Amino acid sequence: MLRIKLFIGFVLAMIIAGTSFAQVVSNQAAPNFTLTDSNGQKHSLSDYKGKFVVLEWFNPDCPFVKKHYNSGNIPNLQKQYTSKGVIWLAIDSSAAGKEGNYPPQGLNKYMTDKKAAPTAIFADADGKIGRLYGAQTTPHMFIINPQGVLIYQGAIDDTPSAEIEDLKTAKNYVSAVLDAAMNGKPVAVNTTKSYGCSIKYQ
Repeated sequence: MLRIKLFIGFVLAMIIAGTSFAQVVSNQAAPNFTLTDSNGQKHSLSDYKGKFVVLEWFNPDCPFVKKHYNSGNIPNLQKQYTSKGVIWLAIDSSAAGKEGNYPPQGLNKYMTDKKAAPTAIFADADGKIGRLYGAQTTPHMFIINPQGVLIYQGAIDDTPSAEIEDLKTAKNYVSAVLDAAMNGKPVAVNTTKSYGCSIKYQ
């Protein structure tokens, strides 16, 4: 009975929390924001008009994030697409005192240890930008085209698993969207359901 009550309480909390989330819409303008990165530099999304931008919500302690970083999957994607001029912004919206909340130097160390290569790393501890975009899991991916239009939001791939082995057969939505859009082709899928750990908002 206690477990049932706890589960119901959890579901209700999620529903209540969900009401504070924005609803960004694919194929419409992505909301602008400004954040200070882990090296103390300010970035605004509008700074990158004219470029493709990937927003990646992550949590260093999440098993699903560990799958993509320990395997080299996300670091390889970052290197592949930033070398083509794509801006890759990694955002950690874990609140102070909660799982995944790291100081700036901790976020830098994590990315260095994983041989990752995002353009910039951000701590969004107050959850303002996460809620602005409606980010709900780690990872949760958003892709914006050079015109500032959100062309994809959702899962990194089609296999909601924390097992590295499953990457062999997974279809990667991020690479599919970027490859199509960067070659002037239509994006086949612009919205999917993200999977992973819930973001630990304050």
